[in-house]
Amino acid sequence: MAAYELQGSLLEACSCNVLCPCWIGEDPDKGTCDAFIAYRIDKGTVRGVNVSGLHIAGIAHIPGNILKGNWKLALYVDQKASPQQKEALVDAWAGKLGGPLGDLAQLVGEVVGVYSAPFDFRLEKGKGTLKIGDVVEAELAPYTDKDGRVTTLSDTIFSTIPGAPAWVAKASSHKVNIPKHGMTWTFQGRNAIQGDFRFAA
Repeated sequence: MAAYELQGSLLEACSCNVLCPCWIGEDPDKGTCDAFIAYRIDKGTVRGVNVSGLHIAGIAHIPGNILKGNWKLALYVDQKASPQQKEALVDAWAGKLGGPLGDLAQLVGEVVGVYSAPFDFRLEKGKGTLKIGDVVEAELAPYTDKDGRVTTLSDTIFSTIPGAPAWVAKASSHKVNIPKHGMTWTFQGRNAIQGDFRFAA
């Protein structure tokens, strides 16, 4: 049995200007990067547990070059998840089950907390909106060419959706409010990423 098989969509935004240099391994624009990375699982299982229709997100402070790791991360799991589903999702995103999520988890230096919250994750015709409880609120839209085709990034040294192209986007609004972990920020017109993922391990 596979450790996990997951597919769905991603909404992500950070403090960097568009385009975010972290995706090609360069240092973040301001020396550090503040971001959220939210996943909607349309269909999937973890250790045989059905997690379809659930969400999970990391709110991160990245202290320097993204590839050097040492991220500070607060993890938020969909409040609709049962205790078994929550444990399965946290184990997968914490890297305990290997695979692409395990590679991503190696960059995290400290998980400051794991919380449950309601998610409102919408991605329609390329426009994304995200609300996670009272801690995250954002609105995103992708860049396109003159014919309306979405601009994408592929084969980058860093990716939150490895193996899939990322849609280059801009967040018209991006707010995070987690004061107890020193994560409080508001940005406008900064970098965002959207995309679809398929993870398996």
